Order: sequence, then C-alpha cells, then structure tokens
Amino acid sequence: MTASDQVSEGPEISFRKVITVRHAVAIYISSVLGAGILVIPGLAAKTAGAGSLLAWALVSLASYPFAFTFSRLSARNPTSGGIYAFATEAFGHGVSSMTAWLFVAWVALGAPAITLAAGTYLAYAFPISGPEVYAVAAGILVLAYGINLRGIRLSGRVQVAVVTLMVALMALGVAASSPGIRASNFTPLFPDGIVSVGVASALIVWSYLGYENVSNIAEEFKDPRRDFGRSVTISVVLISALYMAIAFTVVGTGAYRSGGGVTPLADMMSTVFGSYGGVFVSLFAVLIIFSTVNAYTSGMGRVVYAAANDGNLPRFLARIDSKTGVPRRALVALLATVLVSLTVYYLAGINVQSAFLATSGVAVLTYVVGSASGIRLLKGRGREKILPVFSLSISLVLLPFIGPLLVASVPVAALGFAYGRFRKK
Repeated sequence: MTASDQVSEGPEISFRKVITVRHAVAIYISSVLGAGILVIPGLAAKTAGAGSLLAWALVSLASYPFAFTFSRLSARNPTSGGIYAFATEAFGHGVSSMTAWLFVAWVALGAPAITLAAGTYLAYAFPISGPEVYAVAAGILVLAYGINLRGIRLSGRVQVAVVTLMVALMALGVAASSPGIRASNFTPLFPDGIVSVGVASALIVWSYLGYENVSNIAEEFKDPRRDFGRSVTISVVLISALYMAIAFTVVGTGAYRSGGGVTPLADMMSTVFGSYGGVFVSLFAVLIIFSTVNAYTSGMGRVVYAAANDGNLPRFLARIDSKTGVPRRALVALLATVLVSLTVYYLAGINVQSAFLATSGVAVLTYVVGSASGIRLLKGRGREKILPVFSLSISLVLLPFIGPLLVASVPVAALGFAYGRFRKK
C-alpha cells in the first residue's frame, strides 16, 4: 500500500485549514451562480414573463436570511458537514440521518441537471444532440470529481480563476445587449396570472442554492469567525446584483423566446456578436458549469464523510486520505451515484426544467431543516434571532410551488429519518 492509499479514522489526520475570504467568496459565487445564471433567467421569464423580475427580487431578498443563518451556524461551530452537522446537534440522529439522505438525493438529482445544461449550451453552437449531450455531462462530472480527489487547494485556485472570468462575461453580456432592450417586452406584467410568479420563484430558488455549500467545508477555514461574516455579505450583494441585471436583460431583449428558454445568454451574445458570440458563450458555459460542480463536489463529499462517520451512511465511507486530506471514498461513491442518475435521466427522457424543480424540492426541504436548526441553536439577539425564523418561513412558503415533483424528495426524507431512528435503536 502506498502512502496516498493510507487512511485513518484517528485525530491525527484532519482537513487542512486553507480557506480565506477570497476563496470563500469565490466558492460562494461559483456555487450559487453557475447553471443558475445561464439557464434559470430564461426559464423563469418563459414561465412568468416580465413578472419573473418580481420573483427574482423576492428571492434575492430571501437569500440573505439563508446565507446569514448558515454562516452564523458555521462560525459558531466550524465542523465539516454544514446543515447535516447543524441538524445533528439540534435534533439528533433521526433528523440528521434524514438530512444526509436528502443531501445525497440533492447531488443525485442536481449534478446531472447542471451538467445537462452544459451539454444543451454546446448543442446551441455545435451539431450535437442526444447521446453527445449526455457524454458532455458525464465528462464534466468525472473531471470535477477527479480534481477534488487531489485536494481542496486545487479547488480553491480553480474557483478564483473561473469566477473572475464569469463575472466579466456577465457584465459584457449585459452591456452589449442593453441596446436591444424594448419597453414592449415588459408588458403585460403578469401574462399568465400572479400565480406564475410563485412557480417562477420555485425555479429561481434553484439559482440561489449554494449558500449552504461553504458551510460544508467550515472546518477548512483559517479564521471562520471573522471570514464567514465578511464573505457572505460580499457574496450576497454581488450575486443578487448579477442575477437582477441578467434577468432584466433577458426579459427586456426577449432572449428567452428562443431555444426553449434554456440558452438565453447564448442567444443574447449571438444577436450582438453573431454566431461567434454564441459559440464563445457556449464554450464558456461549460467552464462555468464545471466550476459549479467542482465547488459542490468539495462540500457534498464532506457531508457524506460526516454522515458515514456518524453511522447514518455506510461507515466505510468515513475515511480521509492521508496525502490529500480529502474523503476519497465518499467522493468516489458520490461520483458513482450521479453517473447512475445521469443514466436514468437519459433513459427516462427527463428534461432540464423538471430536473431543476425536483432538485429545488430536495434543497428546500434541506433548508427547512437548516433554518429550524438555526432557530434552535442560535441564541443571540437581533438578526441571529429573527433571520432564522424568516428562513424557515420562506422555505415553507416555497414548497407548494414545487408541485408534483416534490414527490421525488419526500420519500427520501422519510426513509432517511426511519434509517436514523433504526440505527439509534
């Protein structure tokens, strides 16, 4: 057995403390943006027209209570596992096991959805379809997991570089497309009724998933009490501004009316710069989505590790590689899970929008647990007392708008809770 294959369960092997504000902001932004900024503005506008801008504003405001709650919980007790760790401390084995299972379902549903969006963007610019789109998705998944198997330092560098390019591209897209904005595209405000705003909000929630991801790697912060607060404030402001600008431009230019609403940025850039603009955006979309998967892989691997260490998932997954400091077995197990899920998507013909809504259902249920944990664990005053209550209320309001696709997550939650109770006995 080589040194890189040696593993340990003891305290002498632990995660490396390498994350600073700069890396945290990069991971926040790449976790939350990614496929959200590439796809959701078009799908939301297709669902609610100009009324989608109201949905964006509401969800942007709602994102701060979530981000604040999770950052405060992480700064209070910076351990690996994020919401899973909060649920364990607040409610015990049954709820923590349910949360671990929800996180696995989150990855299984969400990772293929994100990577299929990359394949869809490539199909906009190149003559590929069907199996080739799924091959692109599989390639992104394998590459992201391969990088994370080498350690968090490489992930941090990747996030900083890609986020810088991402923000530049978004700013260019808005500036170049703004002359094409027409007032007529903003009327009627609610073409399909006010209820469509709620459905659009359920889609948009998917775009804001990710604020919990940095909590999953809290143990690797150099100074969590100082850096969590700074990084979350910077991230919320930047992310909300970018989303609102892109959404306004997509609606104002009518870019969502082509490509089924999935590729609005490619349509915007093609209108301004011709076919080469669409090709460039399509290629860069693959890089952005890879960055998102890369960021999530870091956090979710540590959730599986923490759950396995507690017995809520198979214990053989609770190993940290002594050379790289990453939970190698947990990452490999997750990769296998998402590849199986991607295969099911292909065989069942699941479309991207349905995959996004199903993922939102799992994530919002997880946010219910995280918000409830914040209410129970945070004993401060002012924002620490009020914002977790807001987070829980927002989560409960959003659940009905997921619709029938919520059925994909409720059985998982029930089975996870039952498994945790059984293990406790």
